[in-house]
Amino acid sequence: MSPRRKIDPATEDVEQGDVEQGDVEQGPKPRRQIRWRMPLFTAAVAALTAGAIAAGTLMLIHHETDRRSAIKDAAVLGYVRSFMTEYTTLDPFHANDYAAKILAEGTGDFAKVFKERQNEIIITVAQAEPTNGSVMEAGVSRWNDDGSADVLVATQIVTTGGPDGKTVIESGNRWVATAIKEGQQWKINRLVEVI
Repeated sequence: MSPRRKIDPATEDVEQGDVEQGDVEQGPKPRRQIRWRMPLFTAAVAALTAGAIAAGTLMLIHHETDRRSAIKDAAVLGYVRSFMTEYTTLDPFHANDYAAKILAEGTGDFAKVFKERQNEIIITVAQAEPTNGSVMEAGVSRWNDDGSADVLVATQIVTTGGPDGKTVIESGNRWVATAIKEGQQWKINRLVEVI
């Protein structure tokens, strides 16, 4: 057994052992100190976690906006490249088909002007040499408020002709094509040659 003193609270008798100083508690117990480190640490971690989630969400939104913009740009560029290749490729033996295809791809001002000059265009195509058109480069210049896009296009036209029929003539043009989406299909609203 330990030499410590045991006191019966009712009689305050010492049961056994010698009394040592400091063995008997005197007065009420001191209050336990409140520990602030853990709650502060938890609050700081929670704030950092919330900040990281907010930053991640903003980055995701920005990334998704950029992705949608890139998809939209790619769609309009693909359409305008295809249209300009058709537009600059002339086949004098199928002038009526050429005019019908181009007119079907038009809307707005472009369709109106093309329709008014359709007979003149058919005659010009029928009298021309066969050409192979290609798009050298294309880029979206700007998006308009009505959802249309102005696309700057550089084309190259290759014609085989001349007196011997083997001379290759190359020429290039620059165009601003305004494309707008009607339903699920892109169409050309305006086409202007840039000098």
